[in-house]
Amino acid sequence: MHYFQYQQDELYCEEVPIRDIAEEVGTPFYLYSHRTLKRHFNAFDGAFGKVDHLTCFSVKANSNLAILKIFADLGSGMDVVSGGELYRSLLAGTKPEKIVYSGVGKTLKEIEYALKTDILMFNVESLQELTAINHCAGRFNMKARVSLRINPDIDPKTHPYISTGMKSNKFGIDIKHSFEDYLHAKEMEFIEVVGVDCHIGSQLTEVEPFIDALEKLAGLINQLRGQGFAIKYLDLGGGLGIKYDQESPPHPSEYADAIIKCTSGLESTLIFEPGRVLVGNAGILIAEVLYTKSTELKNFIIVDAGMNDLLRPSLYDSFHEILPINRKNKEEMQADIVGPICESGDFLARERVVPKLEQGDLIAAMSAGAYGFTMSSNYNSRTRPAEILVDGKNYHIIRERETWLDLVRGESIPEFLK
Repeated sequence: MHYFQYQQDELYCEEVPIRDIAEEVGTPFYLYSHRTLKRHFNAFDGAFGKVDHLTCFSVKANSNLAILKIFADLGSGMDVVSGGELYRSLLAGTKPEKIVYSGVGKTLKEIEYALKTDILMFNVESLQELTAINHCAGRFNMKARVSLRINPDIDPKTHPYISTGMKSNKFGIDIKHSFEDYLHAKEMEFIEVVGVDCHIGSQLTEVEPFIDALEKLAGLINQLRGQGFAIKYLDLGGGLGIKYDQESPPHPSEYADAIIKCTSGLESTLIFEPGRVLVGNAGILIAEVLYTKSTELKNFIIVDAGMNDLLRPSLYDSFHEILPINRKNKEEMQADIVGPICESGDFLARERVVPKLEQGDLIAAMSAGAYGFTMSSNYNSRTRPAEILVDGKNYHIIRERETWLDLVRGESIPEFLK
């Protein structure tokens, strides 16, 4: 459940009319509900309350400092995939011992930063990466805590671009060779093996792929313990989906019940890396209708937010419900909701039946809190939107809208061109 609702045909976020925010800050902007963020974290984390666990929010889903601060204050750890995400997490008050570092391409600079910070552990993607971590840790004469990310070759039944646990994906170590790689890790002087890691994909709407992966991991853990490995942590990654359109994803409590049942007896602290399930339906994108036009084939509603602001529809052909901020007009129309970017793939929705919209109307692209702003860009030299957080009757600008000066910050014209 989220806290975006109509009151007398006007869309509100918690107790604030969205139109009031738009009139002050302009459009487009991302809008988040504080109550929804807290509710979603507590629902997920609380579902695992009876077992040892650590919930680490997946920072790539939404990296705004205010969002990270909310979760850190609730006791969340963070799952990071870059030095920048680690920096953000620490700045937001996350304890280093609650941070896990994932990602297939960690640089030496990033590894050193994480070692100096003394994070909980690295989720290692390859033997070469493991060697690099061992080398860096040796320079500091310290042990680097690691788990190996296992690719269990499980079909997560999701979009191929966000599937990460199959043989054809770039992520992780093939489970068939993983035991041998763990033996290599054990021989490295500055490596401490503490866990097993797995992440099979994103926007999963069934529990079964998680269970299938878990059954394979349980066998590996028992094999490792038979060889003297102290496996303290089992990191099951994230991936639990949300409702965008017609999906019926499991509730966190259903997911937790299945996981707890399957991990009974493993005696490891469970680590989870939820992202979308916490923030996806806690955020929306607000835009204004600039123009409408019709051709022989289609109606077009041209808004001031485009693929540079919300990439998911263009990249994944993903669905975001489009709602009018004011729904008094009961007449409907079918139209493409498109943006100002010079690409035919610039759209928020195609052939969508929506209430009839006119120039100056405001719309909301729902379920945009995950992989919305974090995937935005300055393509076409467009400034990135503001981000707003609502808390009850109040709202706060948690990221200022970029200016044209921000677009050229750091650029220079060399002397020979002047």
